[in-house]
Amino acid sequence: MDRQEVIRFFDQLAPDWDREIEVNEEKISRILDAAGVREGVQVLDVACGTGVLFPFYAERKAGSVTAVDISPQMVKIAERKAAGYGYRVICADVEEIAGKLPKVDCCVIYNAFPHFPDPERLIGEMAGLLKPGARLTAAHGIGLKTLNEHHSHAAASVSNKMLTAEQMKRLFDRYLETDITISDDEIYIVSGYKTK
Repeated sequence: MDRQEVIRFFDQLAPDWDREIEVNEEKISRILDAAGVREGVQVLDVACGTGVLFPFYAERKAGSVTAVDISPQMVKIAERKAAGYGYRVICADVEEIAGKLPKVDCCVIYNAFPHFPDPERLIGEMAGLLKPGARLTAAHGIGLKTLNEHHSHAAASVSNKMLTAEQMKRLFDRYLETDITISDDEIYIVSGYKTK
């Protein structure tokens, strides 16, 4: 997977992203419950896109949000939204800047995991940003079969096949205590917390 191709792909989609995506509040609520997003927490939103989750973080009164995305066009839109909440948005490869990011209570990878070329590297880097007791969550608002079918078309060159929840749990377990594994026709959530 070529980094520049990923950037070009999402830059092209950015202008219409918010009109085209389905935002299911019930599913997002389930995901953020699993991720431990609540009042006062520090959140890292990985591959934030246009900032789809920002209003939901605000509704839960998150203490701070740092959002990172590799696409400059996605980030432009996210920055406009973030200004209303006081959130910080960074245009970068999150794995490359992990050492410069703050430790957080919740790291959320929402609707983005297949676009990272090395799943274990991503999980390892993000687990390193967690405070003791903090959570890392990889989630999608659709089921695994639908997700893989979706990515097999226009996004095939910028996506990997999504790991099954069991495969994801095994990777999480190398770094975290994985206590949430949900994968059905409607939603995909794997979440774990740092024990020390």
